[in-house]
Order: sequence, then structure tokens, then C-alpha cells
Amino acid sequence: MRDLRPFFAPISVAVVGAGERATSSGGAVLKNLGASGFKGRIVPVNPKGGVIQGNEAKTSLREIADPCDLAVIVVPPPSIPEVVRDAAASGHKSLLILPGGFAEAGEEGKRRDAEVRAFATENKLTIAGPNCAGIIGSGFAATFLRDLPKGGGAALISQSGALAEEAIAASHVRHIPLGTVVSVGNAMQLGVDDYLAYLGDDPAVTSVLLYVESIEDPRRFRDIARKVAARKPVIGLFGGRTLEGGRAAAAHTGAIANDDAAIQAFAEECGIVRVESMRRLMLAAKGFGRFPQGLGRRVLILSNSGGPGVLATDRASAEKLDLVELPERLESVLRQRLPAEASVANPLDLLADAREERFASTLSSALVETEAFDAILMIHVVPFMVDAGPVIEAMAPLCRAARLPILHSMMGTLVHRADWFRTMEEAGVPMFEDAEAMAECAGLLARYRSARARAIAGGDLPPALKGRR
Repeated sequence: MRDLRPFFAPISVAVVGAGERATSSGGAVLKNLGASGFKGRIVPVNPKGGVIQGNEAKTSLREIADPCDLAVIVVPPPSIPEVVRDAAASGHKSLLILPGGFAEAGEEGKRRDAEVRAFATENKLTIAGPNCAGIIGSGFAATFLRDLPKGGGAALISQSGALAEEAIAASHVRHIPLGTVVSVGNAMQLGVDDYLAYLGDDPAVTSVLLYVESIEDPRRFRDIARKVAARKPVIGLFGGRTLEGGRAAAAHTGAIANDDAAIQAFAEECGIVRVESMRRLMLAAKGFGRFPQGLGRRVLILSNSGGPGVLATDRASAEKLDLVELPERLESVLRQRLPAEASVANPLDLLADAREERFASTLSSALVETEAFDAILMIHVVPFMVDAGPVIEAMAPLCRAARLPILHSMMGTLVHRADWFRTMEEAGVPMFEDAEAMAECAGLLARYRSARARAIAGGDLPPALKGRR
């Protein structure tokens, strides 16, 4: 196992190909290092020297007397072999190569790949990339992507730079606690399994998200995934599960085609919670970001509208959640407190005119039943005749002190959406605009316990994957 600390927590960083313009690759890397709050030494490297973005520049890595922990390389592909030789000569051992132009770029690229690969092995260098969008960790970012993630315990390892950028954007829009992002690229030396092993050992990372098209060594990947999944959730989106998608994945990463059943069997052997879309990967990221050990399957759906309650119930059932009967004590209390027209069952329907007193009273009563439910899924439809603000103000303190996990969806015309969502998120409640998405998220959270049990139990590889690299 290689030491990956220089790629996630370096003390000093050289940027080879640094530029003043933030719109250039080298300029963007420098800008993002500053934006991430990186406190270490930054050394821009550019043949012109001078001062770049406030940092004194060197003309070559060979000019740096005290080698940096990490050298980020953003020069044109033909110049990269020379920069790698400079790195070895100057004591720089960890290299992050962002540009492409290697094994994916025809015969010339393959020759360049073989040259750099052989030189790195001979000189004991560790290379991340090439052909990647970079690495973002806590207080550190070596990337040319436009934005940095929201921050938090979720980590993404992706074989697609575009999907990494999409996840970063989603972290802000959907309040996803994404803090670490790895763009794998060509994986000359460091593959998905290497990053998974490192992040699995990082106590600050509470869940690991994967976008994977190809795995070089399924057996090694499985062994690492099991060790990680036994401690924290590993959620995997595997591209190329259809015939047409498999052809696209082969063109993108050289993936070996596998059908959906083989991928599912492999995910189960690894202890991975598998998802089938980017949307569900982001739902899992949101849920596991708040509840890293997952949830049990017994849920109470608490709604103020019948239709959304029905759809949430359908989705919960499809996710194999268990809508248990109300305990007799809770049923008795609610029949006394709720209007006669309310549906006192699971799902609960408080009626559209429910205000803060009805919501708070019902939620307080339900939160007592910690032995009956594993989680509460709340649906709040905002009708024209009820001000949602006081409802949020009444529920937030109850949620903050709750001993039961709570997920909450708000639907309708949400005039003060940002404020309402922020208040509930700060109270520890993942927020959704869609009751079905909320139920999907709860279903994904409930799958981790069985996935963890499979990771601990072990087992052999599926026949379709034995012997493949």
C-alpha cells in the first residue's frame, strides 16, 4: 500500500504549469488551493519565474531546495515526461498529473504512458492520474474544477471528472455533506481501491461514494471494500450495466463488459450498497451524511396530506421498508388530540389545515415510541391557508432533541424554502422537496445493515468475475 497522505493532507505543494489567469488550468489549481483554505507552502513553477498569484515562482522543480510533499503537474502532455524526471532529480516523490494525452491518446500517448510508468517505478515515485480533474480534501484542493464541495464527512471517488463536478454542484443545492472528491483518471498507479483503502481509514470520512466503470483487480477491490464497509457505508454506482452502456464504458475506461446481475452479485460480495443512478447516489450521500450507520426498516410516515402520503408509502414499500402498526398507546393519544377526520394509522394524515400545534403535538407523541419505530418520515405540504414558518419553528427544537432519526419533505409553493430548509437541516434533519425521494433515501439507509453483515461474513467472488483483471 502506498502512502497517500501527500495527496490529501500535504504540507507543501508545487504547481508545475502555474499561471496568473484563473481561467487557465495552472491558474485554476492555484486559485482553488487558496479557496480551500490550504495553509501550507505553495510554490508555483513556471519557466518565466516571477510572482504568480502572490507566490514566488520557481522556473523548475530542480530549483526547489526543500522538496514539496506534492507536485501538481498541469503542463502540455509532451512536456510531462521531462517534468517527471525533474521531480525525481529534485526529491519530489508524489505527483498528481492532471492533463491527459497518455494511454487514452493513441500510439503516441501509449508510448508516453509507458515511459512515465517505467520511470516512476524505477525511481519509486507515486503518481495520481493522469487525465483527471484532481483531488479535494479537507482544507486542501488540487483541482481545476469550478467549485469546491460543501464540506462534510461524505467522500466521492469517481472515474468520471464530469460526475465529480456534478456531485460538487449537488452538494450545495441539496445540502449534501460532501467534503472529499477524488477524480481517478487513468489510474497509472493509484486506482479506486487505493483511494478506498485510504479514505476507509480516515476517521473524518463517514461514508464513501463510488462511481466505477472498470476495476483492474476485482479480488483486491473486494477485500478492501469489505474492510471499509464493515466500518462505514460504501455506496456504489457502477456504469456500464447495459449492453449499450458497457460499450460506452469500454470506450471511456477500457471496462470489461458485465451484465447487471454480475454487477449486483459483485456489489453484494463487497458489502456495497449499490445504486443505479446518479440521483440515487446523491440521495444516499445526503442520507448517510446525517446517519452514517444507516437506519432500521421500521418507519412511521407522518403527513398532512393524503396523496403524498400514499406515494411515499408506495415508495417505502418498494424500498422494503416496514410501515408498522401504531402502538396502542400512541393511537389512543392521537385519537384524542387529532380531528375526527384525521387518519390515525401509518401513514398518519394530520389534514391540510394542520398548524404548528397539531404538528408539534403529533411529532412529540411519536418521538416517545423509540421501541416501535426506527425512523420518522415527515411530509409537510404547505397550503395557502397555513403559514409554514411557525410550523418549522415549532418542529426544529423537537427534531434537534429527538432520539429517533427524522427525514422531512416539504412540498408546494415554498416561499421561504431556503430559510425553512436551513433551519431543519441545522436541527439535524435531511430535507427533501419530494416525499418519494425521501422514502428512497430511507430505503437506501436501511440497506446498509445487511450490506455490512455481508462484508463481515465474506465469501467468494461471483463466477462471472473470477480471474478477471
